[in-house]
Amino acid sequence: MSRFLFVAPPLVGHLNPAVGVAAELTARGHQVAWACADPELVGRLAGPGTGAVFACDGAPRGERPADLRGPEALRFLWEWYLLPLAEAMAPGVRAAVEAFRPDVVVTDQQAFAGALVAERLGLPWATSATTSAEFTDPLAGLPKVREWLDGRLAALRSAIGDPAGDADPRFSPHLVLAFSTPELAGDAHPGVRWVGPSITARPPAAGFPWEWLDGGRATVLVTLGTANTDVGGRFLDVCREVLRERADRVQGVIVDPGGTSEPGGDDKNVLIVPSAPQLALLERLEAASGAVVCHAGHNTVCEALWHGVPLVVAPIRDDQPVVAGQVTEAGAGVRVRFGRVTARQLGAALDAVLDEPGHRAAAGRIRTAFRAAGGPSAAAAHLEDLAGEFQ
Repeated sequence: MSRFLFVAPPLVGHLNPAVGVAAELTARGHQVAWACADPELVGRLAGPGTGAVFACDGAPRGERPADLRGPEALRFLWEWYLLPLAEAMAPGVRAAVEAFRPDVVVTDQQAFAGALVAERLGLPWATSATTSAEFTDPLAGLPKVREWLDGRLAALRSAIGDPAGDADPRFSPHLVLAFSTPELAGDAHPGVRWVGPSITARPPAAGFPWEWLDGGRATVLVTLGTANTDVGGRFLDVCREVLRERADRVQGVIVDPGGTSEPGGDDKNVLIVPSAPQLALLERLEAASGAVVCHAGHNTVCEALWHGVPLVVAPIRDDQPVVAGQVTEAGAGVRVRFGRVTARQLGAALDAVLDEPGHRAAAGRIRTAFRAAGGPSAAAAHLEDLAGEFQ
């Protein structure tokens, strides 16, 4: 039996893949604990048998300008959230290590505190890469941003890590688990273990009106994830218009947690809900030749492709343009411009993924690769091997 401490930011898309791996390790007889700034969120996503959850401080999340894009958006993400999060989490992560005494620390690629604290304490650590964007070198062609980032990471290591260390906290020298496969992401980073998406059963979500779904029409799921509620109103309104124009053959489920779209009432053609049981809904889309319209968030993209469902991707910021590029390069979807797309353009993209067989065939190829990669079982086996090397 080994002990694994998972360190993650308080973000659904980063916790969900780790939850599946933690559950698999628990089923194999290992002990699991968590260090996170939102213990309630961990408990809600993991359900019964979560394991001990050690609370950490979280970085204050100020309001990010909605129109920030490109290199400035990337720099703002680091300056505004990732680096402050590492500094805030570090004392709690260290306390969790001292209390739980893990054999291995499993740290999210964007929770640098886990990597640097483990490094300082001489513990083996594994990277949980919940997005494949970092494997494509998003700073290529941005030497000033890279120089700035290298300096900030060096200062962060001096403060909370081993000043003599030299490992990039985003890439463990021991083990990097990537929740994708080369069929989508490309195999551009040596040493990565491609385990495919971590798809496991989730606690049931009550209240979704399953009886509303019409088996005679394809269903289109529209979602912008949990971190983009402040910018989605216009885009969701365009989606609603496009879906209603195609009501003879399509019905739409629009997830709008912030209530940002224009009011208009739900009808038999478009259902607007604050949340939806995404995995269960994707199973319906797979069976009924549906499609997903989304922001190209890594979690949503991988869950759709796990079910062989093609996508229309409208990246907003952060890693999403990279992931959108992977989707289109693989042939599994069509990309549109989030901020400027018209109903005509979005409609054409949606028609393409629904009607042109090539996109669904490409999504099916990725589905096959994802399911062969092993998911949580493969990730758990790699972590067991790592723990064995240091025991």
